[in-house]
Amino acid sequence: MPDGIFIQQAEDRFLPTELARGPWDLDAQHGGAPAALIARAFERMAEDGTADPPAVVRLSYEFLRPVPLTPLTLATAVARPGRRVQLLEASLRAGELEVCRASALLIRRADVAAPAPEPTPPPPHGPDDSAPAGTAVFDAAPMFAREGMEVRLARGDFGTVGPAFAWFRLRVPLVACEPTSPLQRLAAAGDFGNGISAAVGWDTHVFINPDLTIYVERLPQGEWVGLDAVTRLGTDGAGVSDSVLHDARGRIGRAQQGLYLAER
Repeated sequence: MPDGIFIQQAEDRFLPTELARGPWDLDAQHGGAPAALIARAFERMAEDGTADPPAVVRLSYEFLRPVPLTPLTLATAVARPGRRVQLLEASLRAGELEVCRASALLIRRADVAAPAPEPTPPPPHGPDDSAPAGTAVFDAAPMFAREGMEVRLARGDFGTVGPAFAWFRLRVPLVACEPTSPLQRLAAAGDFGNGISAAVGWDTHVFINPDLTIYVERLPQGEWVGLDAVTRLGTDGAGVSDSVLHDARGRIGRAQQGLYLAER
């Protein structure tokens, strides 16, 4: 097995391994792999040398086309500088072709007197009490959702229609030979909502998300990230997947995906 989802070849150049592969095309990546790689770049931009650097509160991605399993170049820029609020941008390219565009909203956190948030229902089961996910819907080739990520189902499963709750943990580092941060783990898991809560069958339809938005209320503690996901479809070939994000302590944020739906 490769030592990471990506191998860094230069400061801005990364080689995806077969563990980045997605479920729809053997030559393309799962969205969670480039999402986590871009989150890593945003984190590094946010490091300003202070004891309390600004924190990412929103990650937004536009998958402009399938992200291939070929070398990628990642460029970043500051779209809006600021002491309290910042907006960062990123562009991921395969050769000259832009394959993903992303932005991150950062704020400088501070202790503010405010009412306690409403408690959220606890997960039906923690990762230790949840069953390994089924993999019958996937091709035999190594891929992100199986060899790259350990998945345990507290409710539902891949290939089962309806809402689901699943726990996700990376089996290997995001980038070989370096630790994976909590934000990177969150971004890697956040793109799974439509896959675990399919509203139609994998054998009859494709339901691809050309975008992903993650709201970060707080960073996950521990290696596991849970998604409580539901997908709703319209009658015009579009839909939305909505996931409440968890760690073992409770809610940590939300992830949403717009869906393109088509019959196979």
